[in-house]
Amino acid sequence: MAQEGNNTKIIMKRSVREWVLSPFSGVYGGLTDIRNWLYDNALLTAERPNVQSVSVGNLTVGGTGKTPMVEFLIKRFLATNEFRVGALATLSRGYGRTTTGFRVATAADTADTIGDEPRQLYRKFNSSVRVCVGERRVEAIESLLQLHPETKRVLLDDAFQHRPLAPHVSILLMDYNRPFYADQPFPGGRLRERRKGARRADVLVVTKCPLTLSLAEQTQIASQIRPYTRPETPIFFAGLAYESPVSFATGQAVTELGAVVLVSGLANATPLEQYVRQHFPLVRHARFADHHPYTRPTLEQLVTDLPADTSLLTTEKDWVKLDALLTPAERATWPLYYLPVSMQFLAGQEPAFLAAMEEMGLKNR
Repeated sequence: MAQEGNNTKIIMKRSVREWVLSPFSGVYGGLTDIRNWLYDNALLTAERPNVQSVSVGNLTVGGTGKTPMVEFLIKRFLATNEFRVGALATLSRGYGRTTTGFRVATAADTADTIGDEPRQLYRKFNSSVRVCVGERRVEAIESLLQLHPETKRVLLDDAFQHRPLAPHVSILLMDYNRPFYADQPFPGGRLRERRKGARRADVLVVTKCPLTLSLAEQTQIASQIRPYTRPETPIFFAGLAYESPVSFATGQAVTELGAVVLVSGLANATPLEQYVRQHFPLVRHARFADHHPYTRPTLEQLVTDLPADTSLLTTEKDWVKLDALLTPAERATWPLYYLPVSMQFLAGQEPAFLAAMEEMGLKNR
Protein backbone atom coordinates (compact mmCIF):
# COMPACT_ATOMS: atom_id res chain seq x y z
CA MET A 1 0.00 0.00 0.00
CA ALA A 2 2.85 2.39 0.81
CA GLN A 3 4.40 1.74 -2.59
CA GLU A 4 1.07 2.42 -4.33
CA GLY A 5 0.78 5.69 -2.40
CA ASN A 6 4.29 6.74 -3.46
CA ASN A 7 3.52 5.89 -7.10
CA THR A 8 0.33 7.97 -6.93
CA LYS A 9 2.26 10.95 -5.55
CA ILE A 10 4.88 10.64 -8.31
CA ILE A 11 2.19 10.54 -11.00
CA MET A 12 0.42 13.57 -9.49
CA LYS A 13 3.65 15.58 -9.30
CA ARG A 14 4.44 14.67 -12.91
CA SER A 15 0.95 15.70 -14.04
CA VAL A 16 1.21 19.06 -12.26
CA ARG A 17 4.66 19.66 -13.73
CA GLU A 18 3.43 18.85 -17.24
CA TRP A 19 0.42 21.16 -16.82
CA VAL A 20 2.56 24.07 -15.57
CA LEU A 21 5.13 23.65 -18.34
CA SER A 22 2.66 22.85 -21.11
CA PRO A 23 2.74 26.40 -22.61
CA PHE A 24 6.52 26.24 -22.87
CA SER A 25 6.26 22.82 -24.52
CA GLY A 26 3.96 24.42 -27.07
CA VAL A 27 6.54 27.12 -27.82
CA TYR A 28 9.37 24.61 -28.10
CA GLY A 29 7.28 22.31 -30.29
CA GLY A 30 6.37 25.26 -32.51
CA LEU A 31 10.02 26.19 -33.00
CA THR A 32 10.91 22.63 -34.01
CA ASP A 33 7.91 22.63 -36.38
CA ILE A 34 9.27 25.74 -38.13
CA ARG A 35 12.74 24.23 -38.44
CA ASN A 36 11.38 20.97 -39.84
CA TRP A 37 9.09 22.85 -42.26
CA LEU A 38 12.07 24.76 -43.63
CA TYR A 39 13.94 21.50 -44.31
CA ASP A 40 10.88 19.65 -45.61
CA ASN A 41 10.25 22.44 -48.14
CA ALA A 42 13.91 22.74 -49.19
CA LEU A 43 14.27 26.28 -47.81
CA LEU A 44 17.11 24.86 -45.73
CA THR A 45 19.40 22.36 -47.45
CA ALA A 46 19.72 18.75 -46.40
CA GLU A 47 22.58 16.90 -48.10
CA ARG A 48 22.66 13.20 -48.88
CA PRO A 49 26.15 11.72 -48.36
CA ASN A 50 28.14 10.12 -51.17
CA VAL A 51 28.30 6.93 -49.12
CA GLN A 52 25.49 4.74 -47.82
CA SER A 53 24.27 6.13 -44.52
CA VAL A 54 21.99 4.67 -41.85
CA SER A 55 20.68 6.93 -39.10
CA VAL A 56 19.68 5.56 -35.68
CA GLY A 57 17.80 8.03 -33.52
CA ASN A 58 14.75 8.82 -31.41
CA LEU A 59 12.20 11.50 -30.60
CA THR A 60 12.82 11.29 -26.88
CA VAL A 61 15.44 12.89 -24.65
CA GLY A 62 17.39 10.08 -23.03
CA GLY A 63 18.24 6.50 -23.82
CA THR A 64 16.12 4.36 -26.12
CA GLY A 65 18.80 1.75 -26.87
CA LYS A 66 20.61 3.49 -29.72
CA THR A 67 24.03 2.00 -28.94
CA PRO A 68 22.71 -1.60 -28.72
CA MET A 69 21.00 -1.02 -32.08
CA VAL A 70 24.21 0.33 -33.63
CA GLU A 71 26.08 -2.70 -32.29
CA PHE A 72 23.39 -5.00 -33.71
CA LEU A 73 23.76 -3.39 -37.14
CA ILE A 74 27.57 -3.59 -36.99
CA LYS A 75 27.46 -7.32 -36.26
CA ARG A 76 24.92 -8.04 -38.99
CA PHE A 77 26.71 -5.96 -41.62
CA LEU A 78 30.09 -7.50 -40.81
CA ALA A 79 28.57 -10.96 -41.11
CA THR A 80 27.72 -10.38 -44.78
CA ASN A 81 31.38 -10.45 -45.97
CA GLU A 82 30.57 -7.22 -47.82
CA PHE A 83 32.57 -5.09 -45.42
CA ARG A 84 36.27 -5.71 -45.29
CA VAL A 85 38.24 -3.94 -42.55
CA GLY A 86 37.68 -0.19 -42.81
CA ALA A 87 34.66 -0.32 -45.12
CA LEU A 88 32.19 0.25 -42.26
CA ALA A 89 32.26 3.32 -40.01
CA THR A 90 30.23 4.81 -37.18
CA LEU A 91 29.73 8.52 -36.61
CA SER A 92 28.29 10.37 -33.62
CA ARG A 93 28.82 13.81 -32.17
CA GLY A 94 30.62 12.28 -29.17
CA TYR A 95 28.38 13.55 -26.38
CA GLY A 96 30.29 14.77 -23.32
CA ARG A 97 33.74 14.81 -24.93
CA THR A 98 36.23 17.57 -24.21
CA THR A 99 37.40 17.82 -27.84
CA THR A 100 35.67 19.40 -30.83
CA GLY A 101 35.56 18.80 -34.55
CA PHE A 102 36.02 15.65 -36.59
CA ARG A 103 38.04 12.86 -35.02
CA VAL A 104 38.78 9.23 -35.91
CA ALA A 105 39.17 7.14 -32.76
CA THR A 106 42.54 5.60 -31.95
CA ALA A 107 43.90 3.52 -29.08
CA ALA A 108 45.04 6.74 -27.40
CA ASP A 109 41.50 8.10 -27.15
CA THR A 110 39.41 7.97 -23.99
CA ALA A 111 35.80 8.71 -23.11
CA ASP A 112 36.95 12.28 -22.46
CA THR A 113 38.27 12.75 -26.00
CA ILE A 114 35.57 10.93 -28.01
CA GLY A 115 32.66 10.26 -25.61
CA ASP A 116 31.71 7.15 -23.67
CA GLU A 117 29.60 5.38 -26.30
CA PRO A 118 32.11 5.84 -29.17
CA ARG A 119 34.83 4.61 -26.81
CA GLN A 120 32.69 1.55 -26.04
CA LEU A 121 32.29 0.87 -29.78
CA TYR A 122 36.01 1.33 -30.35
CA ARG A 123 36.99 -1.12 -27.63
CA LYS A 124 34.61 -3.71 -29.07
CA PHE A 125 34.98 -3.28 -32.84
CA ASN A 126 38.21 -1.33 -33.54
CA SER A 127 39.76 -4.19 -35.50
CA SER A 128 37.03 -4.07 -38.15
CA VAL A 129 35.07 -0.79 -37.84
CA ARG A 130 36.24 2.81 -37.98
CA VAL A 131 34.74 4.84 -35.10
CA CYS A 132 34.42 8.59 -35.69
CA VAL A 133 32.99 11.65 -33.96
CA GLY A 134 32.03 15.05 -35.30
CA GLU A 135 29.34 17.61 -34.49
CA ARG A 136 28.76 18.56 -38.14
CA ARG A 137 27.84 15.24 -39.69
CA VAL A 138 27.96 16.33 -43.37
CA GLU A 139 31.45 17.79 -43.03
CA ALA A 140 32.53 14.85 -40.89
CA ILE A 141 31.54 12.33 -43.57
CA GLU A 142 33.36 14.39 -46.20
CA SER A 143 36.49 14.37 -44.04
CA LEU A 144 36.13 10.63 -43.45
CA LEU A 145 35.88 9.91 -47.19
CA GLN A 146 38.91 12.08 -47.92
CA LEU A 147 40.96 10.14 -45.38
CA HIS A 148 39.42 6.73 -46.11
CA PRO A 149 37.78 6.55 -49.55
CA GLU A 150 37.31 2.78 -49.06
CA THR A 151 34.42 3.52 -46.66
CA LYS A 152 31.19 1.98 -48.01
CA ARG A 153 28.65 2.59 -45.23
CA VAL A 154 28.33 4.93 -42.23
CA LEU A 155 26.14 4.28 -39.19
CA LEU A 156 24.95 7.58 -37.73
CA ASP A 157 24.32 7.40 -33.98
CA ASP A 158 21.69 9.85 -32.66
CA ALA A 159 21.16 11.74 -35.92
CA PHE A 160 17.36 11.84 -36.28
CA GLN A 161 17.16 15.57 -35.50
CA HIS A 162 20.33 16.41 -37.46
CA ARG A 163 18.41 17.75 -40.46
CA PRO A 164 21.38 19.09 -42.49
CA LEU A 165 22.10 15.44 -43.34
CA ALA A 166 19.61 13.30 -45.28
CA PRO A 167 20.45 9.63 -44.58
CA HIS A 168 19.66 6.85 -47.01
CA VAL A 169 17.77 4.97 -44.27
CA SER A 170 16.44 6.40 -41.00
CA ILE A 171 15.70 4.06 -38.08
CA LEU A 172 13.60 5.57 -35.30
CA LEU A 173 13.63 3.94 -31.86
CA MET A 174 10.88 4.22 -29.24
CA ASP A 175 11.29 3.01 -25.66
CA TYR A 176 8.46 0.62 -24.75
CA ASN A 177 8.46 2.17 -21.26
CA ARG A 178 8.26 5.75 -22.58
CA PRO A 179 6.10 5.84 -25.73
CA PHE A 180 6.32 9.09 -27.65
CA TYR A 181 2.59 8.98 -28.42
CA ALA A 182 1.93 9.58 -24.68
CA ASP A 183 4.46 12.39 -24.34
CA GLN A 184 4.88 16.05 -25.25
CA PRO A 185 7.84 18.26 -26.20
CA PHE A 186 10.39 19.54 -23.72
CA PRO A 187 10.23 20.97 -21.05
CA GLY A 188 6.81 19.65 -20.06
CA GLY A 189 7.69 16.28 -21.58
CA ARG A 190 10.70 14.45 -22.97
CA LEU A 191 10.24 14.90 -26.71
CA ARG A 192 12.87 16.66 -28.82
CA GLU A 193 10.18 17.56 -31.35
CA ARG A 194 6.49 16.85 -31.87
CA ARG A 195 5.23 13.31 -32.40
CA LYS A 196 4.64 13.91 -36.12
CA GLY A 197 8.41 13.94 -36.60
CA ALA A 198 8.07 10.15 -36.73
CA ARG A 199 6.94 10.54 -40.37
CA ARG A 200 10.60 10.92 -41.35
CA ALA A 201 11.35 7.38 -40.16
CA ASP A 202 11.84 4.62 -42.73
CA VAL A 203 11.77 1.95 -39.99
CA LEU A 204 10.48 2.15 -36.42
CA VAL A 205 11.65 -0.20 -33.67
CA VAL A 206 10.01 -0.33 -30.25
CA THR A 207 12.90 -1.11 -27.90
CA LYS A 208 13.30 -2.39 -24.33
CA CYS A 209 10.19 -4.56 -24.68
CA PRO A 210 9.63 -7.59 -22.46
CA LEU A 211 10.89 -10.51 -24.55
CA THR A 212 7.53 -12.19 -23.89
CA LEU A 213 5.44 -9.26 -25.13
CA SER A 214 2.22 -10.67 -26.58
CA LEU A 215 1.14 -10.20 -30.17
CA ALA A 216 -2.02 -8.53 -28.89
CA GLU A 217 -0.05 -5.84 -27.06
CA GLN A 218 2.30 -5.41 -30.02
CA THR A 219 -0.74 -4.77 -32.21
CA GLN A 220 -2.18 -2.32 -29.69
CA ILE A 221 1.09 -0.37 -29.45
CA ALA A 222 1.51 -0.32 -33.24
CA SER A 223 -2.01 1.09 -33.61
CA GLN A 224 -1.05 4.05 -31.38
CA ILE A 225 2.18 4.64 -33.28
CA ARG A 226 0.64 4.40 -36.75
CA PRO A 227 -1.10 7.85 -36.81
CA TYR A 228 2.33 9.50 -36.63
CA THR A 229 4.23 7.46 -39.26
CA ARG A 230 3.93 6.99 -42.98
CA PRO A 231 1.57 4.12 -43.86
CA GLU A 232 4.38 2.04 -45.36
CA THR A 233 6.78 2.39 -42.42
CA PRO A 234 7.34 -1.06 -40.87
CA ILE A 235 7.16 -1.36 -37.08
CA PHE A 236 9.21 -3.93 -35.17
CA PHE A 237 9.63 -4.87 -31.51
CA ALA A 238 12.86 -5.68 -29.67
CA GLY A 239 14.11 -6.15 -26.14
CA LEU A 240 17.45 -6.11 -24.36
CA ALA A 241 19.32 -9.34 -23.72
CA TYR A 242 21.78 -9.14 -20.82
CA GLU A 243 24.79 -11.41 -20.96
CA SER A 244 26.99 -12.85 -18.18
CA PRO A 245 29.00 -10.31 -16.14
CA VAL A 246 32.52 -9.69 -17.45
CA SER A 247 35.52 -9.14 -15.19
CA PHE A 248 37.42 -5.86 -15.50
CA ALA A 249 40.57 -7.85 -14.69
CA THR A 250 40.39 -10.65 -17.25
CA GLY A 251 37.86 -9.51 -19.82
CA GLN A 252 36.21 -12.92 -19.40
CA ALA A 253 32.63 -13.72 -18.48
CA VAL A 254 31.92 -15.23 -15.08
CA THR A 255 29.19 -17.78 -14.45
CA GLU A 256 28.64 -17.01 -10.78
CA LEU A 257 28.53 -13.69 -8.98
CA GLY A 258 27.26 -13.07 -5.44
CA ALA A 259 25.93 -9.86 -3.93
CA VAL A 260 26.46 -6.71 -5.99
CA VAL A 261 26.33 -2.95 -5.75
CA LEU A 262 25.01 -1.68 -9.06
CA VAL A 263 26.57 1.51 -10.50
CA SER A 264 24.98 3.15 -13.52
CA GLY A 265 24.99 6.43 -15.41
CA LEU A 266 21.99 5.99 -17.70
CA ALA A 267 19.03 8.10 -18.80
CA ASN A 268 16.68 5.35 -17.60
CA ALA A 269 18.25 2.73 -15.36
CA THR A 270 15.00 1.14 -14.19
CA PRO A 271 15.00 -1.82 -16.64
CA LEU A 272 18.63 -2.54 -15.73
CA GLU A 273 17.88 -2.47 -12.01
CA GLN A 274 14.91 -4.76 -12.48
CA TYR A 275 17.08 -7.28 -14.31
CA VAL A 276 19.83 -7.15 -11.69
CA ARG A 277 17.33 -7.62 -8.85
CA GLN A 278 16.01 -10.72 -10.56
CA HIS A 279 19.43 -12.32 -11.11
CA PHE A 280 21.71 -11.13 -8.29
CA PRO A 281 21.43 -10.18 -4.62
CA LEU A 282 21.33 -6.39 -5.04
CA VAL A 283 22.70 -4.49 -2.03
CA ARG A 284 22.03 -1.03 -3.47
CA HIS A 285 22.00 0.92 -6.70
CA ALA A 286 24.29 3.96 -7.05
CA ARG A 287 22.54 5.97 -9.78
CA PHE A 288 24.30 8.75 -11.65
CA ALA A 289 23.13 11.01 -14.46
CA ASP A 290 23.41 9.86 -18.07
CA HIS A 291 27.01 10.12 -19.38
CA HIS A 292 28.26 10.84 -15.85
CA PRO A 293 31.95 11.90 -15.83
CA TYR A 294 33.34 9.63 -13.09
CA THR A 295 36.31 10.84 -11.06
CA ARG A 296 38.97 8.98 -9.16
CA PRO A 297 37.56 10.03 -5.73
CA THR A 298 34.12 8.76 -6.75
CA LEU A 299 35.53 5.40 -7.78
CA GLU A 300 37.56 5.07 -4.59
CA GLN A 301 34.48 5.85 -2.51
CA LEU A 302 32.39 3.28 -4.37
CA VAL A 303 34.99 0.58 -3.77
CA THR A 304 35.57 1.61 -0.13
CA ASP A 305 31.82 1.38 0.55
CA LEU A 306 31.51 -2.13 -0.85
CA PRO A 307 30.39 -4.57 1.87
CA ALA A 308 32.42 -7.71 2.40
CA ASP A 309 32.00 -10.36 -0.31
CA THR A 310 30.24 -7.88 -2.56
CA SER A 311 31.18 -6.91 -6.12
CA LEU A 312 30.68 -3.71 -8.04
CA LEU A 313 28.58 -4.31 -11.16
CA THR A 314 28.20 -1.63 -13.82
CA THR A 315 27.18 -1.14 -17.44
CA GLU A 316 29.40 -1.47 -20.47
CA LYS A 317 29.08 2.27 -21.12
CA ASP A 318 30.19 3.08 -17.57
CA TRP A 319 32.95 0.46 -17.70
CA VAL A 320 34.95 2.36 -20.32
CA LYS A 321 35.10 5.39 -18.00
CA LEU A 322 35.69 3.58 -14.72
CA ASP A 323 38.33 1.28 -16.18
CA ALA A 324 40.38 4.27 -17.33
CA LEU A 325 40.71 5.40 -13.68
CA LEU A 326 42.30 2.14 -12.47
CA THR A 327 45.91 1.16 -11.97
CA PRO A 328 46.89 -2.29 -13.30
CA ALA A 329 47.13 -3.62 -9.72
CA GLU A 330 43.65 -2.32 -8.85
CA ARG A 331 42.16 -3.73 -12.01
CA ALA A 332 43.61 -7.13 -11.17
CA THR A 333 42.43 -7.23 -7.55
CA TRP A 334 39.29 -5.13 -7.11
CA PRO A 335 35.95 -7.01 -7.58
CA LEU A 336 34.74 -5.05 -10.60
CA TYR A 337 32.44 -6.36 -13.33
CA TYR A 338 30.35 -4.98 -16.18
CA LEU A 339 27.16 -6.34 -17.73
CA PRO A 340 27.10 -6.52 -21.56
CA VAL A 341 23.74 -5.99 -23.21
CA SER A 342 22.57 -6.54 -26.77
CA MET A 343 19.53 -5.82 -28.91
CA GLN A 344 17.25 -8.83 -29.40
CA PHE A 345 14.26 -8.71 -31.73
CA LEU A 346 11.15 -10.49 -30.55
CA ALA A 347 10.45 -13.94 -31.96
CA GLY A 348 10.55 -14.04 -35.75
CA GLN A 349 11.10 -10.32 -36.29
CA GLU A 350 14.84 -10.12 -36.96
CA PRO A 351 14.64 -11.67 -40.48
CA ALA A 352 11.78 -9.31 -41.35
CA PHE A 353 13.76 -6.32 -40.09
CA LEU A 354 16.83 -7.26 -42.13
CA ALA A 355 14.65 -7.89 -45.19
CA ALA A 356 13.13 -4.42 -44.80
CA MET A 357 16.60 -2.90 -44.66
CA GLU A 358 17.55 -4.70 -47.87
CA GLU A 359 14.41 -3.46 -49.61
CA MET A 360 15.50 0.08 -48.78
CA GLY A 361 18.72 -0.33 -50.73
CA LEU A 362 21.04 -1.79 -48.11
CA LYS A 363 21.60 -4.97 -50.10
CA ASN A 364 24.58 -7.26 -49.78
CA ARG A 365 26.93 -7.07 -52.72
